[in-house]
Amino acid sequence: MNQNNEGKIVEIMRFPSPNPSVELKVITYLSNGLRVKGMLAEPIGEGEYDGFLYLRGGIKNVGKVRPARIAQFAAEGFIVFAPYYRGNQGGEGNEDFAGNDREDAFAAFWLLKSLPRVLNVHIFGFSRGGVMALLTGIEFPETASVVTWGGVSDMSLTYMERKDLRRMMKRVIGGTPQKYPERYQDRTPIYSLEKLTAPVLIIHGVNDGNVSVEHAYRLERRLRELEKPVDCWYFDEFTHYFPPEVNRKVVSDLSKWMKSQRKRC
Repeated sequence: MNQNNEGKIVEIMRFPSPNPSVELKVITYLSNGLRVKGMLAEPIGEGEYDGFLYLRGGIKNVGKVRPARIAQFAAEGFIVFAPYYRGNQGGEGNEDFAGNDREDAFAAFWLLKSLPRVLNVHIFGFSRGGVMALLTGIEFPETASVVTWGGVSDMSLTYMERKDLRRMMKRVIGGTPQKYPERYQDRTPIYSLEKLTAPVLIIHGVNDGNVSVEHAYRLERRLRELEKPVDCWYFDEFTHYFPPEVNRKVVSDLSKWMKSQRKRC
């Protein structure tokens, strides 16, 4: 049961929508007492829809939530909420790369659940949002499904692979994986997948240079060891970003996949 007003909406502002069939709003909501911001996208008209928690990648201004992307998923028949994470775009606090800012995703899950038109809640994570999605799915056993696209699954591996991110990671996390292995493990959901009950879909470009496909392989291997339901869509020819036409097709396909998981909930 939700205590302490987590996910409570405190301000709503309309936002111009790129899609005439989708309404956008910027929401201010409570997370650990902080006023955090995010974007809500709803199909216009009556009716109930599944909720779609969209967890962005990047940090700060890298990987910001794009209104057109959120509207794209809403047009597939979801009520979508995408937290900006604390400290971003007018929100209070400081983002810390899947540390305490995971609470912003947890509170966003509560927010979606509280909306009267929302049925099941699915979780989607892109890039760094992959760890956020898995951590949130672990936190909420009622999660209908989890999709991770080009997703990080092991934070130490990110530190090893991404020399360009090391300074930021040392600053935000407090040091290296060698010095603080427990801090990196805490941000690595692979170590607590026993608690995950939702089916998982892994989408990854094999040529991804931002988040190597090894993240996907490690996640898949651990889920299979635990005999958890997992589907994998690997694309041999693509990197972190898929061509627009393929991207649209994958959005449509993963939306269908999500909706097909309802019976398992």
